[in-house]
Amino acid sequence: MREALTFKGGIHPLKSIHYGKSLSEKSAIQELFAGAVVKIPLSQHIGAPGKAIVQAGDEVLMGQKIAEAGGFVSVPAHASVSGKVLGIEKIPSVTGKPADAVVIENDGLYKKAYAEPVDFETLEPGEIIDLIKEAGIVGMGGAAFPLHVKLMPPPDKKINLLIINAAECEPFLTADYRLMLEYAGRIVYGTKAIMRALGVQKVIIGIEDNKPDAIEVMKKAIDTHAIRVAVLESKYPQGSEKQMIDAITGRVVPSGGLPMDVGVVVSNVGSVKAVADRLLTGEPLIRRVVTVTGSVGKPSNFMAPIGMSVEEMINAAGGFEGEPMKIMMGGPMMGNAVPDLACAVTKGTSGIVVLNKSYLAKKERETECIYCGKCAQACPIHLMPMQIMAYAKLGDFDKAAELGALDCMSCGSCTYVCPAKKHVAQYIKLAKDEIAAKKAAKK
Repeated sequence: MREALTFKGGIHPLKSIHYGKSLSEKSAIQELFAGAVVKIPLSQHIGAPGKAIVQAGDEVLMGQKIAEAGGFVSVPAHASVSGKVLGIEKIPSVTGKPADAVVIENDGLYKKAYAEPVDFETLEPGEIIDLIKEAGIVGMGGAAFPLHVKLMPPPDKKINLLIINAAECEPFLTADYRLMLEYAGRIVYGTKAIMRALGVQKVIIGIEDNKPDAIEVMKKAIDTHAIRVAVLESKYPQGSEKQMIDAITGRVVPSGGLPMDVGVVVSNVGSVKAVADRLLTGEPLIRRVVTVTGSVGKPSNFMAPIGMSVEEMINAAGGFEGEPMKIMMGGPMMGNAVPDLACAVTKGTSGIVVLNKSYLAKKERETECIYCGKCAQACPIHLMPMQIMAYAKLGDFDKAAELGALDCMSCGSCTYVCPAKKHVAQYIKLAKDEIAAKKAAKK
């Protein structure tokens, strides 16, 4: 068997007893129905928030547009239930800032207002892209970048490869894995539609080698030589766009650049499935697969309506098991801490991970950095994290910028391997925030 592809750097959390994927990987996707109320945030993606087009008292149908895109880098939002709009209110979010959300009282009838299904082969590329935008489809691997923007590169950026990101390298998460096992046909169909939209003739689906059954299922579903599966080494952060491009093609995205700069577009497997859903059923992006796992009674994978609360999701998974010490939205490496159980599931919510004390490392005292270089060896961007951290601690953010602080992807690999127990990634995040604030102040 050919050696699994990979990139230089990264870490192997799968060797840890707390890798966590075994908790939910055998849990088939279960459909969840919303409770009495859903709260659908107007901002669920990178870019401008959506603009509400409904108000208190309006009756809405499931799939009906309730917010227009707020700009080019933005997408509409749709109702995930039918019922009455109670209003637009502030709700807690994982960003730490309250977010505007359309609050809908669920009538329990789930009356639909879906668009008509359509065969993508009857559409022009631009029509497919418009359809994807109107369906509100974004990257569903975590970053939530509007998909239609990726499919509209400038004329000077010639795209010759589409990569479907099915690595799911984060510990604990199994949403994409279950999607491949249960919806392989739709993933292939959605991939073909994006191929037509981009005008590319070659697609590679990247899957880590710790998912051999998903690799086989996807290979069997592929019915064209234009699409193939690439087996990747199980390593974190293998699922990051730049690292996946490096592993599969050897192309290096330049500092500050995008995948399109090396002729590549990368789309998450969940986003591709959402494209197929819109084409085949008319359903916009109003629900997604979410892994709810960790210290819960029954770790599960749910097809959950957008706008359900974290509390409802945890209750559906059997509630807390032991006293929760930390709750993450997303994976434990790059996810965000949940400040309030009232936070809503969004288009970018891949998982909800509950951690009690059995999963958390014992707090250990920081010691002096001995410049062992382990953080530099682990850095997938090939930075010198210990040096950036040192300048961040001194408040010399200009020097931190010179050393490439803004290129840091905040994957946390440096902190993970540090024998001195330094919060390396957190110091670099501080530097990034200060550099960005300084740039904004100059405008």
